[in-house]
Amino acid sequence: MNSLKKDINLSFVQFSPKFGDVEYNLKTACNLIYKAEPGIIVLPELMNTGYNFKNIYEVANLSESARYGYTSKILTKLSFDLNSTIIAGFCERSNNRYYNSAMVVSKGKFLGVYRKIHLFYREKLWFTIGNLGFKIFEVDNIKLGVMICSDWIWPESARTLAFKGADVIAHPANLILKRLCQQTMPVRCFENQVYAITANRTGKETRGSESFTYTGQSQIATPDMKILTRAKSKGNSVRSVKVNVFRSRNKNIHKRNNIISDRQKQYYVL
Repeated sequence: MNSLKKDINLSFVQFSPKFGDVEYNLKTACNLIYKAEPGIIVLPELMNTGYNFKNIYEVANLSESARYGYTSKILTKLSFDLNSTIIAGFCERSNNRYYNSAMVVSKGKFLGVYRKIHLFYREKLWFTIGNLGFKIFEVDNIKLGVMICSDWIWPESARTLAFKGADVIAHPANLILKRLCQQTMPVRCFENQVYAITANRTGKETRGSESFTYTGQSQIATPDMKILTRAKSKGNSVRSVKVNVFRSRNKNIHKRNNIISDRQKQYYVL
């Protein structure tokens, strides 16, 4: 297992989208993406629209097709130009329903979409619970899992991706609970022996009666709970680190303990 070697760059892009200004948000994101090293690049949740919707009409007007929408076309071309895989949150429209989704595009190809399963607060007013399950995307023999923002609160999210073989978890986010996710994701990485890239946004969104302040501090965590890099709580940030992602395929945490095979399912209540 230790002889496996697959070095790849893991990156996050952190910025503050302007609500409803898709052109500005995509231009900002693309300019920042160019600063990342080629590899796996993760952007925040709903990075092209902003987060704080006031009504379903805004959701409808800002939603896009996953494969054929404007955002997908822009990022798919960019992934080809940079020889990279890009994971980006967006508002998806499909069969007259709306989803808080993340697209995965790689080297000029649209690979698919993950639809957020654990909706947070008023998201339940606009979005349908994701119906595609937790998915694995194959990229250069690497298994990439995706979850979105508050999925982190439910340990089953990362565990399911680990069972499906994820080497890396891409985690687009719009976090508002100070430090909680940033402290917890290294634990998720350890208990599943995976890498995770959390790409959070920054800034403050006040629209109507709702106001959200986003915590930034995007980070990349390892199977042994190390934070390889973490952004500040404010401001744009692009960070890239090179790792051997096949480290995640060794699920041994000690000489006689394996994170998967030592599970005692007969005693668990699920």
